[in-house]
Amino acid sequence: MFNYNDGGREDAGYKGKTRDCTVRAMAIALKLPYKQCYEELAQANKEAGGKKSVRGGVTIKVFEAVLNKHGWYWEAAPKFRSRKARARDTYGTVIARQARHVVAVRKGIVQDVFNSSGKMVYGIWRKKQK
Repeated sequence: MFNYNDGGREDAGYKGKTRDCTVRAMAIALKLPYKQCYEELAQANKEAGGKKSVRGGVTIKVFEAVLNKHGWYWEAAPKFRSRKARARDTYGTVIARQARHVVAVRKGIVQDVFNSSGKMVYGIWRKKQK
C-alpha cells in the first residue's frame, strides 16, 4: 500500500527533482519540518567530509548517525521462509531501508512520492521506546 507524501518539501519551497529520500523519510517519520531535516542532514554530511547539500543523497552512515541523535535505532528486517520482507511487514512508524532508497512507513503503508511498497526491505530504523 502507498500514500503520496512529500514530507513537506513543496510547502518548504523546494522545487524540482532531487535524491532527497532521506530528508522526506526523516521529516515524515519523526514529524519534523522538511527544512529542519534538510539542514540537519546537510550539516552532518558536511562534517563527514561530503558536500553541504543532500540533493545528491547522503550515505547511510551519515543518515543513521542523525537518526541515532533523535533516539532511533536500526533493526534487521523480519525473516520469512518463502519471501523477502516488504514494507507491509513493519508495524508502527518506521524508516525502511531498501535498495538505494529509504522510505517512511506508517502501519505498513509507504509514505513517499512514489510507490516502493513492492521493494525488499533490508531493515528498519525505529524510535526507542521510553
